[in-house]
Formats: sequence, C-alpha cells, structure tokens
Amino acid sequence: MSNRLFWAVAFACGVAGAEAAAAPGETTVGGKGYIDLSHIAQTSDGATVDPTGTSVDAKRFYVTIAHRFDETWSANITTDFNYVGNDNQTQLFVKKAYLQGSFGDAFTVRLGSADLPWIPFVEDLYGYRYVENILVERARFETSADWGLHALGEVLNGKINYAVAAINGNGYKNPSRSSSMDFTGRIGFVPIEGLRLAAGFRSGKRGLENENVDPLHTAKRYELLAAYVNPKLRVGAEYFETKNWNQVLAPETDEADGYSVWGSINMRNDLAVFTRYDHVNPSKTLQPALESTYFNVGLAYSPRPKVDLALVYKQDKVENGSFTTTNGTIGGLREGKYDEIGLWAKLQF
Repeated sequence: MSNRLFWAVAFACGVAGAEAAAAPGETTVGGKGYIDLSHIAQTSDGATVDPTGTSVDAKRFYVTIAHRFDETWSANITTDFNYVGNDNQTQLFVKKAYLQGSFGDAFTVRLGSADLPWIPFVEDLYGYRYVENILVERARFETSADWGLHALGEVLNGKINYAVAAINGNGYKNPSRSSSMDFTGRIGFVPIEGLRLAAGFRSGKRGLENENVDPLHTAKRYELLAAYVNPKLRVGAEYFETKNWNQVLAPETDEADGYSVWGSINMRNDLAVFTRYDHVNPSKTLQPALESTYFNVGLAYSPRPKVDLALVYKQDKVENGSFTTTNGTIGGLREGKYDEIGLWAKLQF
C-alpha cells in the first residue's frame, strides 16, 4: 500500500479526522464518496439476469459535520444516501449522530448513532472499503453503525485497544425502540509494531423484541482477526461464526461461518496491487450445501492525496441455492454468479 493510500485510510474514519482538525469552539465539514464505472454480468443457473449491464454508481457519499465544544465534549453528524429500487430514487439519511466525551486515550464515550466496534476497525486495516465491504458486512451479518451507548479507548501506549456498545440492534437506518438492547464489543492487541490481533462478539435480539413479540432465539456472532499493516504491505485474515442470526423469530436454529484473506503490496509511492478471497457457509444447519465465495483483484493508483482510483475485477458466486450479499441476491437452483469489472474511485475532502 502506498504512503498516500495508507494515510488516506487513516482519514477514512471521517469522524475522527473531522474532530481532530477542530479546535475548541470550531466546526469542521468533510466528505467522502465511493463512485464506480463498471460492467456487471450476472447469471442464475446459466441464464443472464439483472442487473447485468454497464453504468456509473455512486454507492456512498458521506458528509460529516463535527463541532468541538471544548477539550472534552464534541458532537458529530454524518449523512449518507442510498438507492431505493422501489421508487427509483436515492434517499438521504443519517448514519451517525452522537455526542462524544473524551477523557484521555483510555476512555471515550459516545451517545447516539456511532461506529460499531468491528466493521470500521477492520475497514481501516483492509484499506479497500470503496471497492467492497468487509466480510461480515458483505455477507449481511452486521452493520457498521447503530444507535446506543458506545465506549472505546486504548491503554499501555496503544498495545491494548477496545470498543464496546449497548445498541438498539436494528442498525443506523432504524432507531426504533425494543424491549432489550444488544451488546457488542472488540478487544485488540498490538504485540509488535504493525501486527494487529483482535476478537469481537455480539449478542442480542437484533431489535426484534417488544411487548407483542417474544423472540425464540438470541442472535450471537464471534470474530477473530490477525493482520499486519505498514505503509508498504497489508495482509490480513478474518474469521466469524454466528448462531441464529436470521432465526431470532423462527422456531428452527441455524449457524453460519466464514473467513476472508486479503493483501496488498505497494509497488511505488502511488501504485499498489491488491487481492482478496472470502468463503461463507450462510446456513450450516438449514441449508448445509449452500456456499458463497467472493474474489477480487485490482490495481490501485493515487493521483493525488485524498483521491484513490482502482481497476478491479471481482466475482461473487453462490452455489446450491440463493444468498443475498451487498452485491444483491445471487444464486439459483444450482448456482449463480456475479462478475464485475471496472474503475472504482474514493474521494475525500
């Protein structure tokens, strides 16, 4: 990974970057967008299906407004938009909106919709979120932010880091109230410079419990991560397993698991190559033959700071049924394939 790309990832948290730039009493505004021009070829049991075709997509565009009241207290609001197929229009919504109190490196607290412990942490190490969501988000077993009470920090000169949260459980797009809250967290360890080890968990009813609905199961998820990152090299491996993630209200039980391996190499200051492979068993009990695999390979170029471009080929494949990823519903009676090739871009300001 190039120096420019490496520091762009450090900025990519958006929220932290905006707050760090603000002096007490100041308000900062920043933005980040993911745009691509690509051709998709999707098949189901050998037949071509939608969304096959060529187009430009602006899959994400964030605008972040951060205000620092003093050395301790600050606030953040980050808007985003997505495309809604039912009305053929994009919708603007709030992704993050929180009050933050910073009480030294060891303890920061946020109240509202904020980053969850796992996905943004792994995205920062992976570095290519603008090309594809990380494993658990691509397979729709987690979201990146939610409404709740969040705490994070690091101790022992950054050797140990943590993040925990009590959340509503429905994700940042649905702040509705339920009878119970979910709990999620992450603990990380940096034994030597560049090496990152982490474990995460989540447990709860996913916001589905109320006075009229009594869930039959508790959704649980566990993650492990090992990664090595420096300005010239990134390699990592992630594993997860879930229990009853999609069966909270269903009588049957189910499990899922999966892993992801990825890497990138900086060839010169502004040029890098990267690749990734995911494998997921989405329903080990109810549909044990169902499998999802994902692969990408690309060449990244940074023409200037805060602008990243990537030529990418990726394939999302599902065998023995259908499965919905962030690339849509893929599959058929036997198999389905989603092939995409094109130019991806990330811009920040």
